Amino acid sequence: MSNLLKTKKMKKVLKVILVIVIMAFIAIQFIRPAKNSGEEIAANQITAKYQIPPEVEQILKVSCYDCHSNTTHYPWYSNIQPVAWWLDDHIVEGKDELNFSTFMEYPVWRQYKKFKEIGKEVKEGEMPMESYTFIHRDAVMTADQKSLVQTWVANTMKEMESEYPAKSLKKPK
Repeated sequence: MSNLLKTKKMKKVLKVILVIVIMAFIAIQFIRPAKNSGEEIAANQITAKYQIPPEVEQILKVSCYDCHSNTTHYPWYSNIQPVAWWLDDHIVEGKDELNFSTFMEYPVWRQYKKFKEIGKEVKEGEMPMESYTFIHRDAVMTADQKSLVQTWVANTMKEMESEYPAKSLKKPK
């Protein structure tokens, strides 16, 4: 077979593959994950029990709430598959780990543990995740903001330690 025939055949195969890929991309646009816009029940939110200074609350809303609450502010690209699936996975995983909207549903020992984890994650720069701050530059915490969050966490943990017996702040065996 001549090189010309091989080239024509190859072009035809590539066109068919391209059409299939485009059709698949269009088809997956109709398969959408549910949006994270759950009901906010005031009694379950972290603010129902714990005082959060306004500046700390603002930091949490900008840097944490999109993945760790029932109210996500979706960017434009969240309407494009497979990006929406990836975002949904991050949000579901984030809410499983910590959900400020349902914080009061946690037992006291878990609340205490979550405060400890918040302080550690912020101190070590683990949260917010780089994959989030890459696009959401306003979510990057400054050293001062990290300090504010850590101080709030430490003060809240001290309040819990004075309010609850030490045994209740540990996971039951």
